[in-house]
Amino acid sequence: MAKTIRTNGQLALVRALVDARKSAGLGQDDLADRLKCHQSLVARLESGERRVDVVELVVLARAIGFDPFEVLAIVEAATEPDHRI
Repeated sequence: MAKTIRTNGQLALVRALVDARKSAGLGQDDLADRLKCHQSLVARLESGERRVDVVELVVLARAIGFDPFEVLAIVEAATEPDHRI
């Protein structure tokens, strides 16, 4: 079974989330306030220490204001064709 925390797809997801947050002019504290969570959770997501599931991606998209399908396209392009679960 492949580890998925540091794959190209996972790294692309993390970069896309950080870029979206910064483009929206939000700091980690601002995003945490919108999500009603601790800033440390945002930091763990953005460092890749914690994976983001699909529902969380939708919630993040709403909080930041990006299209989750655009981020999924970035992740799909970065994910190796032979990647295994």
